[in-house]
Amino acid sequence: MKTMVVTAGVIIQEGKVLITQRKEDSPRGLLWEFPGGKIKQGEEPRDALQRELKEELGIEVRVETILETVFHTYPDCSIVLLAYYCRIEKGTPRPLGCRDLQWVSLEELEGFDMAAADDPIRKRLSPDKTQRERLTPNSSIR
Repeated sequence: MKTMVVTAGVIIQEGKVLITQRKEDSPRGLLWEFPGGKIKQGEEPRDALQRELKEELGIEVRVETILETVFHTYPDCSIVLLAYYCRIEKGTPRPLGCRDLQWVSLEELEGFDMAAADDPIRKRLSPDKTQRERLTPNSSIR
């Protein structure tokens, strides 16, 4: 089975986090996720995330610290997901490479049907965690 390395950006502004909805005809279609995408051969993960967020959402970001590393196996592939905190430096997010996007509070995040690999990230952001636990990088294997 193929293993892909992908990135995700966790962008929090004014107490809300940005999530995107996958296109209907894509794998795991219509599920919500933290925006990002595949790392190309020889590409540095932070560079890949900047590229993906520009392509998908039309924004330029500063990639900051890593929040979570997740390994997850889907029926069609396995992925290693590298999730980084990001800050928007230029632009306003628009759904260019996804079906929809929403800014949601950490409490509202629980109500979205998210891709399984993104669930450990959602749990890290859970409002019942202390601020210190949320901001400490960690790894999960699922």
